[in-house]
Amino acid sequence: MQYLIITLLTLFSPVKEEFGDSVTLQGIDIVASIKQDDDSRNNTRSSSRFSRTTLENRHITSLKELTSLAPNFYQPDYGSRMTSSIYVRGFGSRIDQPIVGMNIDEMPIMNKNNYDFELFDVADIEIIRGAQGTLYGRNTAGGAVNIQTLSPLNFQGKRFTAEYGTAGSMRIKASHYAAPTDKFGWSASVHYNHTDGFFTNAYDGSKCDKGDNFAARLRQVFKIADRWSIDNSLTAGYTDEGGYAYRFYDAENHRLMPVNYNDPCSYRRLNIADGITIKYSLPEVIFSSTTGYSYTDDRMRMDNDFLPEAYFTLGQYQREHSLTQEFVAKSKKSEGFGWLGGIFAFYKHQKLSAPVLFKEQGIKSLILDNANSGLQTAFPGSQLQFDSDEFLINDDFTTPTLGASLYAQLSYDSEQWNVTAGIRADGEHSSMKYDSRADINYRLYPNMSTFLPLNTRFNGKEELNTTEIMPKLSVAYKHGKGNVYASVSKGYKAGGFNTQLFSDILKNRMKNELMDKFGVQMENNAEYNDASATTYRPEESLHYEVGTHLAPLADGSLKIDAALFLIECKNQQLTVFPDGTSTGRMMSNAGKSRSYGAEVSASYTLQRLTLEGSYGYAHATFRSYKSGSNDYSGNHLPLAPRETMSANLSYRIPAPKNIANHLILNIGWNGVGRIYWDESNSLSQAFYGLASASISWEKGHYGASIWGKNLFDEEYKAFYFESMQHPFFSLGKPQLIGITLHYNL
Repeated sequence: MQYLIITLLTLFSPVKEEFGDSVTLQGIDIVASIKQDDDSRNNTRSSSRFSRTTLENRHITSLKELTSLAPNFYQPDYGSRMTSSIYVRGFGSRIDQPIVGMNIDEMPIMNKNNYDFELFDVADIEIIRGAQGTLYGRNTAGGAVNIQTLSPLNFQGKRFTAEYGTAGSMRIKASHYAAPTDKFGWSASVHYNHTDGFFTNAYDGSKCDKGDNFAARLRQVFKIADRWSIDNSLTAGYTDEGGYAYRFYDAENHRLMPVNYNDPCSYRRLNIADGITIKYSLPEVIFSSTTGYSYTDDRMRMDNDFLPEAYFTLGQYQREHSLTQEFVAKSKKSEGFGWLGGIFAFYKHQKLSAPVLFKEQGIKSLILDNANSGLQTAFPGSQLQFDSDEFLINDDFTTPTLGASLYAQLSYDSEQWNVTAGIRADGEHSSMKYDSRADINYRLYPNMSTFLPLNTRFNGKEELNTTEIMPKLSVAYKHGKGNVYASVSKGYKAGGFNTQLFSDILKNRMKNELMDKFGVQMENNAEYNDASATTYRPEESLHYEVGTHLAPLADGSLKIDAALFLIECKNQQLTVFPDGTSTGRMMSNAGKSRSYGAEVSASYTLQRLTLEGSYGYAHATFRSYKSGSNDYSGNHLPLAPRETMSANLSYRIPAPKNIANHLILNIGWNGVGRIYWDESNSLSQAFYGLASASISWEKGHYGASIWGKNLFDEEYKAFYFESMQHPFFSLGKPQLIGITLHYNL
C-alpha cells in the first residue's frame, strides 16, 4: 500500500534527470538479460544493438524497419500485423513456427502473430544471428531478438509525442516515469496510431489497409533489501486494421494488376501480457526467475481468391493462453571458470476456428465442374446441383502444447582466451483435436426432382512428440583491439499441424461421398484426403561461424564486427500449396538445405559525425528437395534476400544554445535483394534500395523532427504467393513523409 500511495503522490511531482542507458543496483543489472554478456567486444556471437537514441533519431517504429540495418536480417512489410515473418541468413518461415525467438524484458513471446507491434519507450534492442538453441530453446534456429523497455530506474520524467504523416498517418504517445525512492520505480505509457491506408482497392475505391493500433504498458521495479529486485511489466495492445493489398500478376503479359477484390479483408488483435522477473544476488551467484503469461485473441478475415469474383472467403479466429516459467542461476566470476544453468517450461492452449465460405463461382469451379466431369460416363447429360449459391466449411481446432527444457553452460575466461560449452535438452508434446464439417443439399438433375442432404464430417485427434538436444561450443582469442572467435551451435524450429489444409481435405471427401452415392469411382488424391498430411516435423540446423569484434583505434571511435557462417539444415519447413485449384496452404518438410555467407558492420565517430554501415550475404540453396516430379535441388531458397546492405550518416549540426541544444541530421539508405519468390526460382525481385532522412531539433523540454522514408518512392515487391494457381504480389509501402513534435519534462 505504501508504494501505491507514493506512486499517486508523485504522478505530477518534479522529476529527476535522465541517467544512462543501464543501471546496476547491488550487483543486479535491472536492464541486461542474465543470459548474455554485455561486453560486445569480447562475446562470441554475431549481433547488432540499437539504443533508444538511435531508434528515436531515425524514427524507427517497428522491428520491420531494422531490415538490413542488422546484416542478413529481413522482415518484410506486407499483409497485416499478423504477417510478421522474419528471415535470417537465408532461412525463415511464412506461417506457424518462427525462425527467430523474441523476448521482451526477458519474457518470451510464444506466438509469432504478436511479433509486429509498435516500438515505443524501448531502451535497447539486440538482434542476435545464428542458432541460439542452447540458451533460448525452440524456434531460435536463426537467432533471437531481445527487447528491453525503458526502466523507471533509468529514466524519470514525462514524455509526450504527436506525429502526422503521409496517408493520414498519426501517432500519439504519452508516458510517465517516476522513482519516488531509490528502491522503487514505476511507469505508465500509452500509444495510439492511425493510418488512412496506402493502397486502394479498385473494386470499391476504398483504402484496403487503413487501421488503428493502441497499446499501453504499466511497469513497476522494486529493490527489496540489498540483494533482491522485482520487475513487473503489464502490457496490452489492440489492433484493428485492413490489409492484404495483394495484386494479381498477369504472367502472360508481365503485368501487375491493381488491388481488386470484392470481399473485405481485415485483421483484429487483442493481446495482454504480464511478465515478472525476480532476481537475487549473492557475492558469487545471481539467481533469476521469470514468469510470463500471455493472452491473444485475434481475428483474420480474407477474400482468399483476391479477385473481383465470388470464389471463397477465409476466416481465422484464434484464442491462445500461454504460460512460461524459467529459473536461471549464473556465476558472477569475470575470470576463470564460470557457469550458467536453467530450467524452462511452457504451456500453450489454443482454440482456432477457420471457416471457409464457398461462393457461387468457387462452388462451380472447385467442386461442381470436377464432379460433373466424372458423372458424364455413368449419367450422360446429367448435372450435379446444389440448392444454394454458398456453403460453409467449419474447421475447429483445439491445440494444447506442453514443453520443458534443461540447459547448462560452462565457460573458462582468461586474459587471452574464452572457451564456452553448453547443452540443452528440450522435450515437447502437442496434440490437435479437429472437427471439420459441412452441410449441403444436392440433386442430380434431371434424374432427381428434390434435393437431398449431404452431411460431411471429419474429426479426430493427432499428436506430435519431439525431443531435441542442442549443443554449443565456442572459442575466442582476445587481444588489445577485440577478439577473434569460432563457434558451432544447433537450433531447431518446432513441428506442428497444418490446420489450413482441412478445408481441402473436407472438400475432397465431399466430392468422394457424392460420387459414391451415384456409384461413380473418381481418382482419389489420398495425400490430401486424410489427416496424414496435417503434421510436419521439426526443422533442425547446425551453424558454424567464425568472426571478430574489433575496435582498432585507441580512442574506440571505430568499431568493426564481421563473421563468416555455414548452416546445414535438414527437414526444412516450407510453405507450399497443394496441387490443383486448392484453397489452403500447408507446411512441408523439404529435405536438406545449406546457407553460407558473410556479414560485416562498422561504425566510425569523428567529433560531430557518425558513419555506420552493414553488409550481409547469404547463399542459401536446397541441397536436396523433390516435390512430385519437380526437383528443386540447387535452387535458391525462396522469400529470403541474398544480400542486405545499409549506410547511415548522423551529423550533429553546430547551433547557438539559444536556438537549439541539439540539431541532428540523419541520412540513411538500406537495400535488399535478390529475392526469389518460389522454389523453381522462376520469379524474383532484383536488388533495391530505400532512402530515408530526418532532421531533429531539441531545445529545453521541446523537440521536433521532420522525416521521410522511401524518399524516392521506389516501387518494389514485398511478397509473392499463389491462390488457385493464380499468382499474386504485394508491393512495399510508397514514400512517407511526416513531422513529429515531442515534449519531455
